[in-house]
Amino acid sequence: MENIISDFNKQIYIVGNGVIAKALAVALTVNGKKVTILRGSVDDQETLVDNIEVEIAGANLHAEVTVSSMSKYDKLDGIILLTNKSFGNEELARKLKHKAQNSPVVFLQNGLHIENSFIDHGFTALYRCVLLATSQSINDNKVRFRLVAPSPVGVIKGTDSMLQEIIQEINTETFSFRAEADIQPVIWKKVISNCVFNSICPLLEIDNGIFHRNVAALEIAKLVITECLAVAHEQSIRLTMDEVLQNVIAISKMSDGQKISTYQDILNKRETEIETLNFAIDKTANKAAVPVTALLGKLTKLKSDLFRGVESSQFEK
Repeated sequence: MENIISDFNKQIYIVGNGVIAKALAVALTVNGKKVTILRGSVDDQETLVDNIEVEIAGANLHAEVTVSSMSKYDKLDGIILLTNKSFGNEELARKLKHKAQNSPVVFLQNGLHIENSFIDHGFTALYRCVLLATSQSINDNKVRFRLVAPSPVGVIKGTDSMLQEIIQEINTETFSFRAEADIQPVIWKKVISNCVFNSICPLLEIDNGIFHRNVAALEIAKLVITECLAVAHEQSIRLTMDEVLQNVIAISKMSDGQKISTYQDILNKRETEIETLNFAIDKTANKAAVPVTALLGKLTKLKSDLFRGVESSQFEK
């Protein structure tokens, strides 16, 4: 029998403690939801109550949010929202397998095929969100948030009825979501755009606005888009150059002056998500050739490794 959310206590667990997690936790708490932020990669952290502030559209929202770690829980009954970096999903799936295998999991992460670890571990209620919002840190407990449009959520494994229940539970005016009947083209459009921003911007050490300001940078972006679209078409994903290119330009204009997350990760000596972007496109390609996309991904990983002082592993397709 299908588990429905009303069978649970309607607790919402947000895995990850970054800027999106904080903005989402405040939006949900202000709307009366029971929310806990869980540090996915930190075990046995002391459970705290953080006073988090979100600056949005000239207003400020405040909420007290419980922050803990998964090791404190034997079982997680509720909706699980993943905002952690996608490279940690294999370990996270193992941790959650015996705590929350029957709870609905929603991926609010970047990358291609990021759900595979959870599928392999037998999870049956998996839903994918493509975030249409931006958030940046002001200090440890204050973030600036901007809603671009309601973020679409679709079914990877599960049912449309549970999807509707999830939307009902997590949708707020501040941080809004909508159900999407066909999520795969939306995922691919976002992934291709991310392959552009998350490799070219860090390598140029430039902000996101470069593509609407500089013709040469835009030409490189077009090469990446062309290669990625060929792979998407192999997967029966029908997207056009025009719709992806216009999306890249729109993002570039909207976030002019802001550094893409991968560039911020490199500067802060953190691991990046490039393996679920450019590397994932390269691995997915069958007959399509993606030399530019692959090379930009390898250079980005090398730059990240050098900044972190780690020895790069061999690149494998």
